[in-house]
Amino acid sequence: MHVLQLVADSAEPLNVSALMRASGYPRPTVHRIVAGLLAERLLVENDRTALLALGPRLIQLASRSWGRSELRLAAVDALKQLRDLTGETVHLAVPNGDTMVFIEKLESPSAVRMASRIGTSVSLHSTAVGKAYLAALDAGALEPLLKNMAMPRYTAHTVVDLAGLRTQLQRIRQKGWSEDSEENENGIFCFGAVIRGGGGAPVAAISVSTLMFRQKDNPEQAYVAPLLEACRSISERIAQTPSLSAGDSL
Repeated sequence: MHVLQLVADSAEPLNVSALMRASGYPRPTVHRIVAGLLAERLLVENDRTALLALGPRLIQLASRSWGRSELRLAAVDALKQLRDLTGETVHLAVPNGDTMVFIEKLESPSAVRMASRIGTSVSLHSTAVGKAYLAALDAGALEPLLKNMAMPRYTAHTVVDLAGLRTQLQRIRQKGWSEDSEENENGIFCFGAVIRGGGGAPVAAISVSTLMFRQKDNPEQAYVAPLLEACRSISERIAQTPSLSAGDSL
C-alpha cells in the first residue's frame, strides 16, 4: 500500500530506483513489491521507459467502491438539490487519517469548473470540509489529530499555526458551519458543514465551492442555508439506515 500510494501521489511517473529512494525500502524489497503489483495489474510498467503507473485493476476496484458507497448513495439526491439551489460545485468528503477524501463531486453548471476530482485528498486545516469535520469532533478524537497535524501553507491566506486553527474551530462550533476563504486555492471560497452518523459523531462533510468574483451578495442565505439543510437531510437518512448509523459502508 505504501508503494501504491507513492505512485498515486507522485506528480511524475516513478521507476524502481525512484521508488526505492521515496520508500526507504531496499532495492530487492521494492523489486519484489513491484513485481507482485504488476502481476495483479495494480501497477503497469512502460516497456520503453520502465516508468510505473496505476493499473486497470486498481481503477476497477476504485470504481466499484465508489459505486457501492452507501453514504454516497444516501447523499446523492440531497447533493444534487444543493448543487441546483446554489448553482455551485458541491463536494462530499470523508475522513481518511489526517486528510479528507472527496467521494462525490457535482459540478457547477457554470462554464468555469473546479480542478478537484473524486479521490482527491485534501488537508484538514485548509479546507471547509476539513475544518467542519475537526470542529465537530469531541476532544478525545480531536487532540490526537491536532498534535500530529502537518499544516503546510497553500496560499497567503492559509492558517499554519495551531493557535489560529483552534480559534477558527471555535468560531465554526458557534456558527455551525465553516469557511475556506482562499486558504486552499487562490480565488476559491468554500462553505462547509458536517454530516453526522450514529450518536451524533461526524462521518463526512459537504462543501459548496464558489469563485470569489461571482460570490452572491448574501452568502448565508444563498449557500449556507441550503448546505445546512442538505447535511440535516442526509444525517436523518443515515439515522434511518441501520448499516450507516452503525458506521458501516461509509
